[in-house]
Amino acid sequence: MQPHASVPGTALLRTSDAERETVAEILRAAMAEGRLDLTEGEERLTAAYASRYRDELAPLTADLPDGGRRALARTPQARAATRRSLGRHASVVLIAAGVLTALWIVSGADFFWPVIPLSFLVIGLIKHARYGRWHPEYSFGHWVRH
Repeated sequence: MQPHASVPGTALLRTSDAERETVAEILRAAMAEGRLDLTEGEERLTAAYASRYRDELAPLTADLPDGGRRALARTPQARAATRRSLGRHASVVLIAAGVLTALWIVSGADFFWPVIPLSFLVIGLIKHARYGRWHPEYSFGHWVRH
């Protein structure tokens, strides 16, 4: 049995529990932010948990800024995860700086060559601090599903 598809010859894809839960988290964050009132939020939550296909989830967050992802990024859990991630990133940069500086000392070179790779690492850390968590759209697109 093949459900009705919006494009002839293609079938709708079923949604997973994780996808439903992601949309539900977005809706809860939008309700906490005041973008949705309690009744509309509850209606959308009910529709999200009752959805069977991915196409049914998109309209639930379509009228929210950035599909509701911005509100989700401002939740306390997301901010704590960003702080933890930034702390790990900073510790990796500091360890790399120590290793590169030690190699420079051992090599006896006149020019402080570790400044070149360290500048790229620090720029990456600054971008991480500025933009928050890593997202596939910030990369070259190798991880983006089409």
